Amino acid sequence: MPAIRLLGRKWLFAADDLVFPCVIEIPFRIVWLVLISLVVAHEYENTWLCNSTGPDGWLVRLYLCGTLVLQVVLLLLLPILAYQSARGTITTPRKLVPPLIYINLFMTVIELLLNILGSIWIFSDAIECSMTRTFSNRVIFYLIIITWIRMAILLITIYSFYDPLGSVDYEELQDESMKAWYNKKLVEAWVWRLKWALLLLERDEQSKEAIEETARLLATLYRSTDFVLSDIYAGCVLLRIRQKRLSKLSDETDNERSHYTTDVNKMFTDTPAWMNLEDAYRYLRLSVAAYGWLYVMYNNLCTSCCLLAPYLRCCCHKPTEVEVEGDNCCMCNYAGLKTISKVDDSDIIYLSFTNKVFEVAYYVVAVHEQKSIVVTIRGTISFPDMFTDLAGGSEEFKVEGLPEGSRAHKGMALGASKTMQSVEPVLEKAFETYPDYNLVVTGHSLGAAVAVLLGILLKPKYPNVKVFSFSGPAGLLSREAAKYTESFVMTVGLGDDLVMRLGVLSVQDCRDKLIQSLHATRLPKYRIILKSIKYAFTSIPESDLDATWKNPDNLEAYLLSSPNLPRAYPETERLYIGGRVFHIIRHQSDRKSGKQEPKYSMRWAAAEDFNEIQVMPRMLLDHLPENVYDAVKTVVYEIRTSRARTIRVALNRQ
Repeated sequence: MPAIRLLGRKWLFAADDLVFPCVIEIPFRIVWLVLISLVVAHEYENTWLCNSTGPDGWLVRLYLCGTLVLQVVLLLLLPILAYQSARGTITTPRKLVPPLIYINLFMTVIELLLNILGSIWIFSDAIECSMTRTFSNRVIFYLIIITWIRMAILLITIYSFYDPLGSVDYEELQDESMKAWYNKKLVEAWVWRLKWALLLLERDEQSKEAIEETARLLATLYRSTDFVLSDIYAGCVLLRIRQKRLSKLSDETDNERSHYTTDVNKMFTDTPAWMNLEDAYRYLRLSVAAYGWLYVMYNNLCTSCCLLAPYLRCCCHKPTEVEVEGDNCCMCNYAGLKTISKVDDSDIIYLSFTNKVFEVAYYVVAVHEQKSIVVTIRGTISFPDMFTDLAGGSEEFKVEGLPEGSRAHKGMALGASKTMQSVEPVLEKAFETYPDYNLVVTGHSLGAAVAVLLGILLKPKYPNVKVFSFSGPAGLLSREAAKYTESFVMTVGLGDDLVMRLGVLSVQDCRDKLIQSLHATRLPKYRIILKSIKYAFTSIPESDLDATWKNPDNLEAYLLSSPNLPRAYPETERLYIGGRVFHIIRHQSDRKSGKQEPKYSMRWAAAEDFNEIQVMPRMLLDHLPENVYDAVKTVVYEIRTSRARTIRVALNRQ
């Protein structure tokens, strides 16, 4: 940081990103230097014999000696470049790095010309000068092949790091028309970077709209910054250190945990009867089943085929009577759903695995134990789902009963609207068969968000609809709309789940803190990356909590005094998680007591508690459906055990 300037334009890497590439390349250059030295020692004299028929011997000597000298020069250049790239902090200017890169590029051009000469010699008859040893021939052959591969990788790397905007900086622009031009070009640049996705998505208007919406979001968040991908990684590591330091200094973690309890019965004393963890556990199983065969393969690597086989419907199996849309020829998604949910075919009302941008997969089943018709929305598992997630701008969401001016996540609102169109006739048919059943909507992740919005859309027609949402995103609804859903939506979340804290404004806040941390650190980027590898296996040592920063004694004041980037979105557009949030965390038990304590503690959290992204070790793991399922299953088991113990005590007293 900042992005490097070369050839009169900005590139998407920084001057301190060259440490590891140079260090990795040095051993390979040493090996090739040794091998080419052996070839020159054995074959140099022989090349003089080739002069009798023309300049062939001279060309071979040029290739051999030129390649040898090239390796020597690069072995001198690479350590210098690595040393200059490693000096100073992340924000330290490295004036010698660009000239060294120009020298390296010049040597690369020479290497390309020498490789062309070597290719003509080895792969054609234009140069007639054979080597005396098979070893020499193989060394030159493999050296030429590997060099061509390296050149191809280099071209791909240059293409990846190319910035179409050149050296223009948004903050330096004064004229509004120039800023509008810059914003347009930046969006086009992000569309250009995302255009590979068109190969994986259907080429329709929805796909193009999703990519353009994603590009606008990324462009808005990125336009005032000057950091590169490695800065984001290093900044996340620094944020984790900063958050742990704050927890240690102010004891915030203990204060927060004091609001949690292991007494589950106490948590549900003031809630409606339908809002309970037993039912949530049953509907969570259906939500997990919606992921189909991919989830079975992921969760059962060795036995997945055996688990799916009884439910596959290929040519050797009888077709199912269940109405299924959008599945493959062997009905793998149906097989995965049956494997996980164990739902009878007679209880499956409708299955739709059609999956496009703004069109999510879902299924409808009858659960007789709860006397419910359950609509289950699948979470993110495909590229179309990802672009539905990333279309993160807000738009007005008008539904009967919602407060005036309510807004919702654009991509998820479109997904809910499309689901509404197809599920309405299915529900009408279902309630003709089961007129006294209730309506429940459920889902995990993206499925949770669409379930909440679908519940809002269904409520005018089905006033008693209930929604069980698991690990839903924070950037879903405007505040008043989120409060409206608390009467019929129960949201369950686990620990440090990143998605539950993910919204446009929370990402923007995280971006600002990340840049502040990059400016405040005293460490170079390569050391931060090395430390992150160490942190992956051990906890962050207390010595690093202060040693990482330039001004550890007054760190927070120093960070707050740093200039903030311009706000990309007004605060009024902040979106919140939907429903009443039941948050579960791992219970820190007292091991010295020797008592067996509950594994989890919990509380009813407010939507505002999930406005800030926390960089934690388990922030991705806590979002995975199997981990949420295991946590809820454990808590339900503890409830049942406690209930059975209470009954036994009561019977013994009698």
